Amino acid sequence: MAATPCTSDDSKPEQLPSVGKSSYDAMTGSAPEAPAPALPEFPEGGRQAWLTVLGGFLILFCTFGTVQSFGVYQDYYSRVLLSERTASDISWIGSMQTFLLFAGGLPTGKLFDDGYFHHCLAFGSLIYLFSIFMLSLVQPGQYYQEWELIMLPALSVTSHYFRRRRAVAMGVVIAGSSTGAVVFSILLNNLFNGKVGFPWGVRTAAFIDLVFLLTANLVMKTRLPSRRERPNAKPINIRAVLSDGGYWLCIIGAALVFWGLFVPFFYLQVFAELHGLPKSLAFYAIPIMNASSLFGRTIPNFLGDYFGPFNIMIPCTIISGGLIYLMFAATGVAGTVVFGILYGFFSGGFISIITPAVASFSRDLNEIGTRIGIACFVIGFALLTGTPIAGALVQQNHNGPYIWWRPLVFASIVVLAGTVCLIASRQILSKRKSTHIL
Repeated sequence: MAATPCTSDDSKPEQLPSVGKSSYDAMTGSAPEAPAPALPEFPEGGRQAWLTVLGGFLILFCTFGTVQSFGVYQDYYSRVLLSERTASDISWIGSMQTFLLFAGGLPTGKLFDDGYFHHCLAFGSLIYLFSIFMLSLVQPGQYYQEWELIMLPALSVTSHYFRRRRAVAMGVVIAGSSTGAVVFSILLNNLFNGKVGFPWGVRTAAFIDLVFLLTANLVMKTRLPSRRERPNAKPINIRAVLSDGGYWLCIIGAALVFWGLFVPFFYLQVFAELHGLPKSLAFYAIPIMNASSLFGRTIPNFLGDYFGPFNIMIPCTIISGGLIYLMFAATGVAGTVVFGILYGFFSGGFISIITPAVASFSRDLNEIGTRIGIACFVIGFALLTGTPIAGALVQQNHNGPYIWWRPLVFASIVVLAGTVCLIASRQILSKRKSTHIL
């Protein structure tokens, strides 16, 4: 799941030698025992490649699509199911769900690199479906969470088929999350607040997940042999991964951005309703933002293949941090629609490109799952605490007033602080590539 490597100016794909010193030998200056094998050929398309992309799209539709539609749950919980709880208490449900979505990347990244792709996919799908169906059984005042193991393998396997067009393929996969968020937010808003109600609204979503996850399990396949299947494969140099300063700067920057990035996704619908917008529009605040995010997760990826992932991601992140302040203006119909479109697009640009950007620090294809898994685990803690902090800032107690400037300023500051780390990380990566060390 790596991004297309770029030259020292992070603008064009880097042409790596097919033989010669390995990446690790190039770093240490030691001579290899034998010439390194030629880099594998990438089909850059084909029937199986695009079926695998389709499967990844469906998995992100079900998993991350649910996370990004949590604003619907936040609104329903605060009005009906958990009306006695504060906004911070309720947001812990969504943030814990997001944390478990990402924290599962630590074990699954290693398992993916070792060749257990289908095991993770099948077992993770069963756990996820069980969790969704159990959610439909909760009673007022109860909390319930979901654990899943399928998002990271769905993203990582794309790297088996694409190198030059990897960011584009990755963008299509990640666009599944925006599509799922649009569908689920519209569907659940209407079901929760209609005759169907919460239990069967959740079950309806669960049956959609069942069909899509079953399809994904059937069509997705790996292409390259895993490290476990290659008898002469060298083990991953974990020490080199953990001591990679540029890589860690990228992770820290991404964690800071994610710390504040999802605040509008969780609170825009509540914000719109409390400012007097008609329910018919407030219900569509989240779908508008997610529909725009669909374009934000595809168009920037096309540009990333030509100009480099960091060169596209960093401007998107700066604009996202600035746009959070504009949520203050989303108190009318026009303001809500404009904010949703702009924020959805530019935040989507960051979300879709951060994964290939982190993977671009990999020196070997078999490092990709491990590096992305470590990054997801760290980012998970930011996602765990970000929206509850925003909830505590917006409402001190259950009956207290909503004070919106505090969570919005917090979210904007941490997103912009993360951008600074990403800029520094890009500089380190550029210097590394200028000396032909990848």
